[in-house]
Amino acid sequence: MTEEDVVTYEVVDQVARITLNRPEYRNAQNSKMTYALDAAFQRATDDDAVKVIVLAGNGKHFCAGHDIGTPGRDVDQTFERKAVIWWDHTDKEGGDQRFARESEVYLGMCRRWREIPKPVIAQVHGACIAGGLMLAWACDFIIASDDAFFSDPVVRMGIPGVEYFAHPWVMNPRAAKEFLYSGDRFTADRALSLGMVNQVVPAEELESTVLALAGRIAQMPRFGLALTKKAVNQAEDLQGMRAGMDSVFGLHHFAHAHNAEVGENALGGLDAKAMAAKARDNETKEQG
Repeated sequence: MTEEDVVTYEVVDQVARITLNRPEYRNAQNSKMTYALDAAFQRATDDDAVKVIVLAGNGKHFCAGHDIGTPGRDVDQTFERKAVIWWDHTDKEGGDQRFARESEVYLGMCRRWREIPKPVIAQVHGACIAGGLMLAWACDFIIASDDAFFSDPVVRMGIPGVEYFAHPWVMNPRAAKEFLYSGDRFTADRALSLGMVNQVVPAEELESTVLALAGRIAQMPRFGLALTKKAVNQAEDLQGMRAGMDSVFGLHHFAHAHNAEVGENALGGLDAKAMAAKARDNETKEQG
């Protein structure tokens, strides 16, 4: 792959290393990246020499969320529907357009990746925000550096959390409410205490720790790993995870529609810069 690729791919010692590669935009995820990720995950799944997959981010941050404002934002472009069977969104209006797009590239793709039949480790450093959470939560393990932080600030837009609403399952309901109501950043140590990440290590040890874990897992039989992953995923779904996501996805789109009806746009009039400014204001108030 070239430096211009939004996702890079390499295999070393039975481990496929997939890296988000829009560092100038803190790896904000547009649909070009979504489909490049999907292609990389499919490539790793199809390669019998690959036992474990690692998902990381190039640059200073893992992923700052969905692309809601860079020059590469491609919300108006068509794409192949792989995660769900639905019509194209580009010639639709209102909720029809947004529901079609988000069912595919947001909720649908994360569910698709959660079902990858090989262990996937998220190697998280720096920001893991909103859509970045969705990428990490679709993985089986999260190993975080001590400088990592996590947040889902979309309640500031009047929206009840990101589309892949795993919050009550990856932490706990009370913590999920704090996470969402406040929009605050949770440190890596706080995330560890809530069970949202598996390990927290010094930044300089992050890659070596992830690769060491991947190496140990790679010694297990491939089919046994696949069945074990399916077993745990099925247990989560029996605890209501999939049905819960479906119900919240409806609330998510009701919020978009409400914003569009009473305000400036479906995002509550906010963009990436405005969201970042509000986050900085919160940090200043906390420190003051």
